Amino acid sequence: MDPKPSLDSIDRHILEILQADASLSVNAIGERVGLSANPCWRRIRRLEEAGVIERRVAIVDQAAIGLPMTAFVSIRTDKHNAEWLDTFARGVRSIPEIVECHRMSGDVDYVLKVVVRDIAHYDRVYRRLIAEVPGLSDVSSTFSMERLKFSTVLDLRSGS
Repeated sequence: MDPKPSLDSIDRHILEILQADASLSVNAIGERVGLSANPCWRRIRRLEEAGVIERRVAIVDQAAIGLPMTAFVSIRTDKHNAEWLDTFARGVRSIPEIVECHRMSGDVDYVLKVVVRDIAHYDRVYRRLIAEVPGLSDVSSTFSMERLKFSTVLDLRSGS
């Protein structure tokens, strides 16, 4: 994989703007960072091609679309080989309610973030997961009572 490009202050400012509102026009972004449209567009394109900007999306309110419940699922397994990991990854990717999956250090092997309508919906996801991925030795779920913070904005000062 190619190394990520070094980011100057204008690149970082462009990224801050896009993280807050990716729907802005190139002209509007350029005005805010002190560039005309073409140089601004070239910088954005370079950041996209380098993978710094992975994609641009709309963030949907999960409760507004009938998915108010978030579960965090801790998984332990005794299987630690490449074949099992491939099976696990395919299983997780095939279940749309699983919106995040992290391989962890420590006592828990994996943590999943699951977004569902209610407990019955979660139970269907759980049953599908254990059917598609053999070898899970412990699956433990906790449910979010209240989301105190949610952000997709990364602190660009920390990465330099």
